[in-house]
Amino acid sequence: MASSNHAAPTATAAVADTDALVTEHNGVLTIAVSTTGAGNSLDDAAVAAGTQALREVARGQRDVGAVLLVGPGKNFCAGGNVRAFAGADDRPTYLREIADNFHRLVGALYEADRPVVVAAKGWAAGAGMSLVLHADVAIGGSSTRLRPAYRGIGLTPDGGLTWTLPRAVGAARARQIILTDRVITAEEAQQWGLLSEIVADDEVESAARTAAETIASGPRAADAATKHLLAVSADTTLIEHLALEARSISERSGLPEGIEGVDAFVGKRAPDFTSGRADTAP
Repeated sequence: MASSNHAAPTATAAVADTDALVTEHNGVLTIAVSTTGAGNSLDDAAVAAGTQALREVARGQRDVGAVLLVGPGKNFCAGGNVRAFAGADDRPTYLREIADNFHRLVGALYEADRPVVVAAKGWAAGAGMSLVLHADVAIGGSSTRLRPAYRGIGLTPDGGLTWTLPRAVGAARARQIILTDRVITAEEAQQWGLLSEIVADDEVESAARTAAETIASGPRAADAATKHLLAVSADTTLIEHLALEARSISERSGLPEGIEGVDAFVGKRAPDFTSGRADTAP
């Protein structure tokens, strides 16, 4: 844990190799969100490259079925580079710029409409914790720790943490976690639904990649439609949501993925969902 790097998004002076930050393999778009130095703080080049790649996914220019967020160092992401904050000539302008950039990445994660998997090894603090909360599947290790880490440097959360955390753990617990800057253990994170699974520390990334590739090989448009249903559930009544589900399952049954899935089940064979890749979902 690098206590000086636990706040928000970072800016790095070096120009990173974009190809190393964003890769695509087996239908999975992988984004390396943090630097190997500076306490594994959030990498501004990765934020920019990841945002661009996710927008390409949303426009149909990349054929991927899942997004995997990883950290190339010993930690997933220890937050922002506080030394860069301190060195800015105009701190408010600088923080607003990098927060806006970070938020464009978060927005692009949602607009891409693909399941998001996070390999949350080591520390996920500040912006790193915010990213974990945007995962559909978050894999951690026994040493994984989550921490808001904004309060200690007199700042407020970003990356949507004050929006996602209350929805994940309840308003009272979210207030307690953020206002006391609580360190959350892997076991607590799993109990509260912040981590989906805990594996050995040295297996976190491989387990997360396996999960992402498994998701990517499935019915991508149906997954996108399911994510849409989950996203709007908080804003609908049960009766309204039942109507949305009925419409969705009916529509899906007449599209390539639904046809293939049902026919494969009846034919007692594994489904091949590649035929439905041109399918779209709301």
